[in-house]
Amino acid sequence: MTVSEPWTVGVLIADDDPLVRAGLSMMLRGAPDIRVVAEAGDGTEVLPLVDRHAPDVVLMDIRMPAMDGLAATEVLRARRRAPEVIVLTTFDADEHVLRALRAGAAGFLLKDTPPAEIVAAVRQVALGYPVLSPSVTRRLIARVADAGHDRRRARALERLALLNDREREVAVALGRGRSNAEIGLLLHLSVPTIKTHVSGILTKLGLNNRVQIALLAHEAGLLDDQE
Repeated sequence: MTVSEPWTVGVLIADDDPLVRAGLSMMLRGAPDIRVVAEAGDGTEVLPLVDRHAPDVVLMDIRMPAMDGLAATEVLRARRRAPEVIVLTTFDADEHVLRALRAGAAGFLLKDTPPAEIVAAVRQVALGYPVLSPSVTRRLIARVADAGHDRRRARALERLALLNDREREVAVALGRGRSNAEIGLLLHLSVPTIKTHVSGILTKLGLNNRVQIALLAHEAGLLDDQE
């Protein structure tokens, strides 16, 4: 790519159904700023294809034969410079959502999501912003709250104790789904400063995206109080 060429989002599609792969590929190729770089029919094919094609985003099905999408996401996101992952599936069982997000997935969409929203999600995730189906988000927050057992909450609070007061405020704002610009207005800080705080939080807590910070804030009970 030359300097004058516009940036395009490279996407790897991982799904064991050839028809689903073909449909997603056709849909994404209709967007001028997105290119499908490869397709995988199983989780075991994902890592070699990522090494070969260096996609920005992986659309990952959950149910695949030899290695499912959740296991593939966990292995992939544990690597340095891993692409973002959107888990795309026909069902939205809470345990799958939580496992995928804790593994580092940046998005979770149902396969019946309108095509335009899937394309928009790919763009959003490529820019570093998480995306979840609204129905999944509501139930996820409820699930995390219900699952806030003393041991899990204590572990989350112990990890968050590594943060300073400002970083903790940023973590709470992320948990409430605020953008960098919204957090900046709330805390009277510039967007670059907020980005620096987010990077610091990720480094201190050993996390790799904003979704994981938000989950930790939920698990610690930091969002229980009203704004």
